[in-house]
Amino acid sequence: MQKIKSLMTRQGLKSPPENLSDLGAIESLRVPGKEEFRELREQPSDPQAEQELINSIEQVYFSTDSFDIVKYELEKLPPILNLQELEEYRDKLKQQQAAVSKKVADLILEKQPAYVKELERVTSLQTGLQLAAVICTNGRRHLNIAKEGFTQASLGLLANQRKRQLLIGLLKSLRTIKTLQRTDVRLSEMLEEEDYPGAIQLCLECQKAASTFKHYSCISELNSKLQDTLEQIEEQLDVALSKICKNFDINHYTKVQQAYRLLGKTQHVTPDSYIPCLADLCKALWEVMLSYYRTMEWHEKHDNEDTTSAAEGSNMGTEETNFDRGYIKKKLEHGLTRIWQDVQLKVKTYLLGTDLSIFKYDDFIFVLDIISRLMQVGEEFCGSKSEVLQESIRKQSVNYFKNYHRTRLDELRMFLENETWELCPVKSNFSILQLHEFKFMEQSRSPSVSPSKQPASTSSKTVTLFEQYCSDGNPFEIQANHKDEETEDVLASNGYESDEQEKSAYQEYDSDSDVPEELKRDYVDEQTGDAPVKSVSRETLKSRKKSDYSLNKVNAPILTNTTLNVIRLVGKYMQMMNILKPIAFDVIHFMSQLFDYYLYAIYTFFGRNDSLESTGLGLSSSRLRTTLNRIQESLIDMEVSADPTATLTAAEERKEKVPSPHLSHLVVLTSGDTLYGLAERVVATESLVFLAEQFEFLQPHLDAVMPAVKKPFLQQFYSQTVSTASELRKPIYWIVAGKAIDYEQMLLLMANVKWDVKEIMSQHNIYVDALLKEFEQFNRRLNEVSKRVRIPLPVSNILWEHCIRLANRTIVEGYANVKKCSNEGRALMQLDFQQFLMKLEKLTDIRPIPDKEFVETYIKAYYLTENDMERWIKEHRQEYSTKQLTNLVNVCLGSHINKKARQKLLAAIDDIDRPKR
Repeated sequence: MQKIKSLMTRQGLKSPPENLSDLGAIESLRVPGKEEFRELREQPSDPQAEQELINSIEQVYFSTDSFDIVKYELEKLPPILNLQELEEYRDKLKQQQAAVSKKVADLILEKQPAYVKELERVTSLQTGLQLAAVICTNGRRHLNIAKEGFTQASLGLLANQRKRQLLIGLLKSLRTIKTLQRTDVRLSEMLEEEDYPGAIQLCLECQKAASTFKHYSCISELNSKLQDTLEQIEEQLDVALSKICKNFDINHYTKVQQAYRLLGKTQHVTPDSYIPCLADLCKALWEVMLSYYRTMEWHEKHDNEDTTSAAEGSNMGTEETNFDRGYIKKKLEHGLTRIWQDVQLKVKTYLLGTDLSIFKYDDFIFVLDIISRLMQVGEEFCGSKSEVLQESIRKQSVNYFKNYHRTRLDELRMFLENETWELCPVKSNFSILQLHEFKFMEQSRSPSVSPSKQPASTSSKTVTLFEQYCSDGNPFEIQANHKDEETEDVLASNGYESDEQEKSAYQEYDSDSDVPEELKRDYVDEQTGDAPVKSVSRETLKSRKKSDYSLNKVNAPILTNTTLNVIRLVGKYMQMMNILKPIAFDVIHFMSQLFDYYLYAIYTFFGRNDSLESTGLGLSSSRLRTTLNRIQESLIDMEVSADPTATLTAAEERKEKVPSPHLSHLVVLTSGDTLYGLAERVVATESLVFLAEQFEFLQPHLDAVMPAVKKPFLQQFYSQTVSTASELRKPIYWIVAGKAIDYEQMLLLMANVKWDVKEIMSQHNIYVDALLKEFEQFNRRLNEVSKRVRIPLPVSNILWEHCIRLANRTIVEGYANVKKCSNEGRALMQLDFQQFLMKLEKLTDIRPIPDKEFVETYIKAYYLTENDMERWIKEHRQEYSTKQLTNLVNVCLGSHINKKARQKLLAAIDDIDRPKR
């Protein structure tokens, strides 16, 4: 387009208009017609000559539009005109014009489609602008009509109406403020009339209204004035209530109760002031009983003095004096029980007046502390067992503890589902007695210590509370800091208690060094739990490093944060049980549920495998299976959602159950590099074993407070549940052992071995080396895992035992797949197995090798005669599968067992197997 403008400029034509006002110029622009374009383009032309003509045009012709061509050419004419020269010059100009015209025509033809399209767009734009102008004109006309006919008048009315509404609201507010200012007069009148409910209702309404108009400066001080008035009303209520004690009036007492109800103080004791008020009540009752006790003590002392004086002097009046003393003594003794009954009744009324479930656990324990101390006072005061108080507090305690326990079970499920089974680093000398929750088991009873922190046992000579506080003090003084100020020191840094300990933990012990006694004790305790038959040598302990990977770290207890939380809960439960022994059975039952749920979670996360029982190895004992079934039936809620058609009894039973926990997605148990989560499995399983050990430690304390009729429950819990914790090791670590070694690859390698050889071989088969490499790789992975978590000796022994047992059974299965075998082939089997045993004994110190006889017996059975074979099959039917026994008979056919004997032996195998089909 720019080229066209330039060429038009050269010809003296105007360029296209720059704005819409020049549209007329565009329309008047003469566009060469098609015929003209055709004539120009059909003329013979030489592009180079035409370009030279264009280049020969003077530069002045390319100037602005104001350039006058005619004037310029006339001025160029010479004074004397020559017609021939003029014609030649004219022809030159025509040639230049023709070249330019042709160039312009070419360019126009080239750009004509775009030009036409642009012209159409401009024309459409012009039409749209004209339509927009019409719309705007009509809009302005209608707006003008609306302004004149509606807006000015109507909006003016609306504005006036709004002002009117605002003024009405202001007038209403002013009237309310005026009423509020006169409220104190009406309140005084209502108080004089003893209309306490009305006065309180009016005062509360005024407070609400004052808060609404607090943005007015005249109301700023009204709120404080109303609050003072409300407090004054409450004081007058107390006075009015005291009058009831002397002269009861139904209407008067009804108004007082309604007034207290409006104040929200029907109980008169808030939760924050409940414990101080209870302590003050007990202190006041203690003072009454102490005074009575000292009165009896005075009479006893002076009666003894009078008796001594009478014995030294005259006997006159002795009978009368003795009668008086006896009468006073009986009166005083009778008063003991009566006073204590009144004390129990007052405290019981106080307890029943408040729902103790609103208190936190520590506050609730402190309330029990006070009541327990009061019951001790009653027993020392008159020998009473405090049945009234016991029954009252027992019901509230059981209800409180049931709700508390349900919440703790839900929290335990949350902890277990978010647990990543990382080791919680505690010191090697960690003991649960170091935790705050178990301090009550060690501290001695003293006046400065809260009763909840005191043990059940006392010294040989018991000092009663009346003797202890006879002259000074009060057993119900609330300690300012009744919680232990001592901080716990149970955690270790990175699993080590010092840098020296960490350094020494990785030292190697050679045969010439002294073996620490701690390692000897650890070896004995973890291996058998009993004293060894003979002393353990350095070589034995050195070889122990092949299986016991616990030497890599300090032998601190293996537990998790969740385990520690469960132990703390057990401590809290025992605090309550120690304070209130009548609910001991309920508490121990709930404690057992904590252990049950933890055990069930470990089994669900790491030990559940339906294929285990099909192996026939009896990994899960019948006692363990019974325990898990009992827990699932009694504690685990297996339903996803509640059934709306379920009975009320079923719904109540479900409330007592907890949903089955789910393993955190952060715990990966499928990676072979980590031995299928062995570190997490060790931490989880051994933390359960540690928890069981703590329950064993606490058994004497639980047995001491358990009612005699409930002791069978405790014994059953320990014998059938706690003692089964270590049995979970077998199924949990079996899963690792079953995946750690490639047993299927070994079967494939054994299938490629030729067993019907004709000569005795001196070299074992390659499947033995492949299997040993698998065990070496397994050993290296165990070492890697032990850098994260200490692997105790029982754990490493179980892992090695499982792997060896599976390997030996795989070897037998491989031998049972043999189609043809010679005597030399059986000798080769023995060679292979002996080579495997020899190399395996260098990797582990487990003795004897598990299932060694299982393999050797199967190999040797090949050489048995017909009768011996039949007897051998009956004796070992439970050990070997039908396939293994059948293959043994078939392979022996032709060597020393004929076809008839073979049929007989196969029939014997079938007869033995038939009852189980």
